[in-house]
Amino acid sequence: MTHAILPDVDAGQRQPLATAQEIADYCGVPLSTVYQWSSRGGGPRLIKVGRHLRGRWDDIERWLDARTVGTA
Repeated sequence: MTHAILPDVDAGQRQPLATAQEIADYCGVPLSTVYQWSSRGGGPRLIKVGRHLRGRWDDIERWLDARTVGTA
């Protein structure tokens, strides 16, 4: 049996994963949209943890930044 090597990250640097509801609330979309992103693509990178969808806040922010319109 092999064991995964965990990255050397200080526990203080880790953020809790966002729930599907938190992602929906943050992006201002219905919860069903987050589940559509998971099944059809098109949204931020999502992680399946058992039966639950989760997201890394950094991935969500990068995805939103990539969709910013207009000039800075």
